[in-house]
Amino acid sequence: MTTVRLPLFPLNSVLFPGLVLPLNVFEERYRAMMRELLKTAEDEPRRFAVVAIRDGHEVAPSAPGLPDPTARPERGPAAGFGEDPLTSFHGTGCVADAATIRERADGTFEVLATGTTRVRLVSVDASGPFLTAELEELPEEPGDEAGALAEGVLRAFRQYQKRLAGARERSLTTGADLPDDPAVVSYLVAAAVMLDTPTKQRLLQAPDTASRLRDELKLLRTETAIIRSLPSLPASDLTRGPTSLN
Repeated sequence: MTTVRLPLFPLNSVLFPGLVLPLNVFEERYRAMMRELLKTAEDEPRRFAVVAIRDGHEVAPSAPGLPDPTARPERGPAAGFGEDPLTSFHGTGCVADAATIRERADGTFEVLATGTTRVRLVSVDASGPFLTAELEELPEEPGDEAGALAEGVLRAFRQYQKRLAGARERSLTTGADLPDDPAVVSYLVAAAVMLDTPTKQRLLQAPDTASRLRDELKLLRTETAIIRSLPSLPASDLTRGPTSLN
């Protein structure tokens, strides 16, 4: 088993390969991470791993009343994640490549990264100024009938988009052709559909592309039916998640 060690950035959301991730970095542990990443040459990837939080807080309590009036301030790279951070995170995450890391005058950072590769969390190290993790890269296997499933998912996704646009009383304007590679389709749909974090995590850790697409086909049909009945659900950009406040 070949592993790699990378900085670890836990979030209350799931990052998929191909998804654009904006970050507003203000906690000292993650500012230290960005300063370390800036030491990497610009022509080399500035990589860190993103994992969804299973049990813990994306922003650690830094003072009484923030965010809980009874909370005691926490410090250190594992603040908010308990005595064993490994158990606070989902076991499958995604490597992110930071295309832009811009430091502001107040020492915070504006970061724009893109998901690249799925990884399995092997261990977490909290001995430094920020969390690092030993990670095993997960290959993307196609599975059976991935091509045919992708076509079905794209049809269902277009119907979902139309219902969503109708619910928002606006025209459907994606501005781009949808992909035809089954793996890319599976990640695009997983990122774009309005789903809760546990469901998105389930899609990320699917054993192969075909399994993910089968799950998405069921979810799209269910979500489209819900929108038909409750035409007031929010829409979302296709491949761009909301800015995460670490």
